[in-house]
Amino acid sequence: MTYLKGIAILAMINAISAVGLAVFTGFTGMMSLGHAAFMAVGAYTCAIATKTFGLPFLLALPLAGLVAGLSSLLIGIPTLRANLRSDYFTIATLGFGEAMRVLLENLTITNGARGMAGLKNHSTFGVTLAVLVLVIFFAKNFVFSRYGRMAIAIREDPVAAELSGIGLFPVRLRSMFFSAVCAGIGGALMAHHIRFIQPSMFTGVQSTLLTATVVAGGMGSLTGPVLAAFLFAFVPELLRVADMWRLVAYGALLVAIIVLRPQGLMGYRELSLRRPSGRRRAPNG
Repeated sequence: MTYLKGIAILAMINAISAVGLAVFTGFTGMMSLGHAAFMAVGAYTCAIATKTFGLPFLLALPLAGLVAGLSSLLIGIPTLRANLRSDYFTIATLGFGEAMRVLLENLTITNGARGMAGLKNHSTFGVTLAVLVLVIFFAKNFVFSRYGRMAIAIREDPVAAELSGIGLFPVRLRSMFFSAVCAGIGGALMAHHIRFIQPSMFTGVQSTLLTATVVAGGMGSLTGPVLAAFLFAFVPELLRVADMWRLVAYGALLVAIIVLRPQGLMGYRELSLRRPSGRRRAPNG
């Protein structure tokens, strides 16, 4: 039971980061392959705050999200102001992620490539679940707000949205800031769940996993990536007896979802407890 609970916590941590990325990628239409960098910033901020400065975890956790959000401005302001799109923006985020990893490997306060060990286990099942619920709540409010609808308009047609008076830069930057805050909180929870962090944990592989989770869950859904995060967490563990072939099964599962259901598990719909059907349609344009 403890083992399954640990996998569930990791799934919720990935879901927290994926929900933030869903707002930026799914609802704003900007593809990112550098969100592992924001997870790293959040993880190290929380670890340093709690271990080095003795700050309480409940204060260090939002601080980690805030610092991760502020770090997104370093890449967001120049690239989004320059109106980089599609592949160019994706490559820029990928480069930012690698640059952040190299920076963390060479800072004294982060203990370099050796990482930081001996962290306390603050990321309990209850704490992680509460944070996930709050992140989904705030993400839903953002999506159904005025800024969320402007983000969807930008996703559908940036030129038409700009001609109608919507500012592309501020809306995209707000969306990126929110997604970075979620990723930072996810990284902080991961640090205090595994109780050890090092820069090699936050490579492009982690960013790709988050993007795959959003795509598989549904580009126009918030709860879809949560389902995908649990699916991607538990399926490889169920196939662990297959040794190295479990990774093949993992890839086959992702390919199957993309081929058989290209819109993702939930598409543009949301899980909801308010209606008997259990579904609620997300705004789409």
